[in-house]
Amino acid sequence: MTYVFNTVEEIEKSLRCIAAILKKKGRDILSNYSITPPQFDALLLLNESGNMTIGELSNKMYLACSTITDLMDRMEKNNLVKRVKDEKDRRLVRIQLLENGQRVIEAALAKRQEYLREVLKNFSDQEIVQLEKLLAKLQQEMKE
Repeated sequence: MTYVFNTVEEIEKSLRCIAAILKKKGRDILSNYSITPPQFDALLLLNESGNMTIGELSNKMYLACSTITDLMDRMEKNNLVKRVKDEKDRRLVRIQLLENGQRVIEAALAKRQEYLREVLKNFSDQEIVQLEKLLAKLQQEMKE
């Protein structure tokens, strides 16, 4: 049991280290696009989930509505998003991802993936497939 405990400890440490490295590399990449990490996170959420209200985005990003409002104001000025009235309930305002925001996401993600490909260049195809499967399984278990 001690062996498994130590292994779990090492896995947690490795995941924490990997997350920190990815976060730093992600920030370095974003510095080329004049967009902040929270703005990028918001764009990703809008891209994945579709139009959302400030409240919905606030909940998903674990930030105050006032913070999201300020974030959206700056993003709207940079033509990354726009506010649109909800078609079913005109009282609701949704944030919509614009084409410029989509381009920023695609470019930044391409750079991130390029970085990861470079990191994985010494892995065999089999190791990469196994890594992907294990990470997907871990992610699924953590969601439940």
